[in-house]
Amino acid sequence: MKRIVISVTNDLTTDQRVGKTCEVLSEIGYDVILVGRKLKKSLPIQRNYKTIRFKLLFNKGFLFYAEFNIRLFIFLLFTRKNILFSNDLDTLLPNYLLSLLQQKRLIFDSHELFSEIPELVNNPRIKYFWLYLEKTIIPKLKNVITVSNSIKKHYNNLYGISATVIRNIPKIEKIDQKNFEINTKGKKVILYQGAVNMGRGIELMIDTMPLLDEFIFIVFGDGDIVKELKERVTSLDVNDKVKFLGKKTPKELKKLTLNATIGISLEEDLGLNYRYALPNKIFDYLHANIPVITADLPEMRALIEKYAFGEILHKRSPEVLARTIKLMTKKSYTKELTFAKEKLNWAHEKKKLISIFNTLD
Repeated sequence: MKRIVISVTNDLTTDQRVGKTCEVLSEIGYDVILVGRKLKKSLPIQRNYKTIRFKLLFNKGFLFYAEFNIRLFIFLLFTRKNILFSNDLDTLLPNYLLSLLQQKRLIFDSHELFSEIPELVNNPRIKYFWLYLEKTIIPKLKNVITVSNSIKKHYNNLYGISATVIRNIPKIEKIDQKNFEINTKGKKVILYQGAVNMGRGIELMIDTMPLLDEFIFIVFGDGDIVKELKERVTSLDVNDKVKFLGKKTPKELKKLTLNATIGISLEEDLGLNYRYALPNKIFDYLHANIPVITADLPEMRALIEKYAFGEILHKRSPEVLARTIKLMTKKSYTKELTFAKEKLNWAHEKKKLISIFNTLD
């Protein structure tokens, strides 16, 4: 049995894309090892394939990336494998070096334009390092996957490579509903799920809540700006309208999402990474039969214009956002949601992943 080692820098618990990839590869006969890291608050995981999580001394910044990549290189060096599978630029260097040293096939899955993430906007030296790594390695890769057509075109224009687009879309499955851990008092629920970092549109939604008396805004997730957002909620006196319910496992999140009225994906145009993004949560809302309101950015706009299971926020202001949300609750999206879910599900996307391994170069 061929062994594939898949690496990612997160703690594995909430990465649905990598989880589905591992399941597919197990199904088609690969011996899968998934490598990530373990944090103090990391939840236990149990999968039908082997998982390894490094305990690190450093968990952010340059020292984290350096320590993780050194640990990953050593692990890969002494682990039997036939194929290397790198997720995102922050695991690519050790995978690439080992693919050269040991003559192993390498697959690179770019979940985002890592060198263009907003956190690097004000860190030109660090951004230069990641961009240099990208420019040095990616043009030499034969098997590249990414998440949107915009990123595919970006890589093709810059590096002359042709990536395969595999979107992170859920499976069609029956999900049992689970009530929120708070009493929503009969109010309609606006939901955000995902990383709680800069540029995700959470601030705009909080600023809009004073205009939405019949709604409550719930945030599922954790990140760098939770404290700052909570202070904003207090300053606007909307503590009764905005609730931060923390990070959930994908399985639990699916059950909770069914309670929402509207999902939001309001990323700001803070560089190419967000501009070209096609966030996972949009598909999670879709599969929970919840209409979505998205930012007016290329991939999100194209999706909503094609399938019409939500609305596009054309002007980023609390007044326009509040008006759009109120109008959405007066409209039925049932037909559009049903049609979109038939077309947008993992059963279609996984065929492209299997095809890559059937014709692996």
